[in-house]
Amino acid sequence: MAKLRVIHYVNQFFGGLGGEEEANTPVQVQEGPVGPGRALDQALGDGAEVVATIIAGDNFFVEETEKSHPAAIEALKTHKADVVVAGPAFDAGRYGLACAQLCTLAKENGVPAVTAMVPDNAGALTYGAGIIIVPTGINLIEMLAVMASMSRLAVKLGNGEELGSAEEEGYIPRGLRKPVVRTQTGAQRAVDMFEARLNDQPFTSEVYIRNYDDVAPPSPLPTLAGKKVALVTSGGMVPINNPDNLNSARAETFFRYNIEGLSELETGEWMSVHGGFNTRWLNTHDPNYALPLRAIRQLESEGVLGSVYPTYFATTGNQTAVTSAQSMGKEIAAELSENAIDAALLVAT
Repeated sequence: MAKLRVIHYVNQFFGGLGGEEEANTPVQVQEGPVGPGRALDQALGDGAEVVATIIAGDNFFVEETEKSHPAAIEALKTHKADVVVAGPAFDAGRYGLACAQLCTLAKENGVPAVTAMVPDNAGALTYGAGIIIVPTGINLIEMLAVMASMSRLAVKLGNGEELGSAEEEGYIPRGLRKPVVRTQTGAQRAVDMFEARLNDQPFTSEVYIRNYDDVAPPSPLPTLAGKKVALVTSGGMVPINNPDNLNSARAETFFRYNIEGLSELETGEWMSVHGGFNTRWLNTHDPNYALPLRAIRQLESEGVLGSVYPTYFATTGNQTAVTSAQSMGKEIAAELSENAIDAALLVAT
């Protein structure tokens, strides 16, 4: 019996091409497994093998879709893919989006696919209802275990086997429900779960619910004239040499920096420590791209806005946990409210 032909997708970093500076690398294909694909190839066992690896920069795959998507589809056809494995992306947002997009493309072209990432990854949140995603943490030390989980599902999918439930198979629930026959009525099961909960005993709910905040946006300001505006950035913009040691990724706190009397951020006095994009231009040419103080001061001088809060707030959005972001947001919002700030400009990356 012929082995299943597996196509693996990795980004520029795991493909050995480089870091953020290679994020715009076009799609390329290499024969056999590359990088973490070797662990995948070993985990697949005797019934499947990685015959080719698709490599592309994170930016290129998700931004240049008119080029990247046709190139990826052509690779699947050329190498006669039986199944696609993408990633794992862990908590890398653009990588997660690329993995999810490729799995979606594969599915649309009749090729089953599986990927892996944290459940809150942008790829899972955007495409999770239509593809198979193995949940991960944020630590690369999980790589071998995740590869084992993906390979098991890839073999089943490649052989045309029907997957069991998300709970049974270990993938992220997709919001699908299938009719099944139970030995007990719904009322009996509900009472059993209720009794287990009252007695602090374990039980498994039959309804999977993920709670997301439903935040109503405030009414837009008709004008900024006479209004107080504050600056907030997740671009990791800090004084030179990062005196407070703001993390380049997975930040758990933010810092306040004084900009009173400054007309702009001067090169050599400020820097970005963000680890999720190439900061070379910011740090050597113009830090105002990550905190547009120069433009805001011009608007202030023209009377377009009233005044600028003398302190700006800085953190790093790269791979930051939702809970940490919520905590920081609440603290920043409280200070802005206490100081009667009318609007905040949040500069993301």
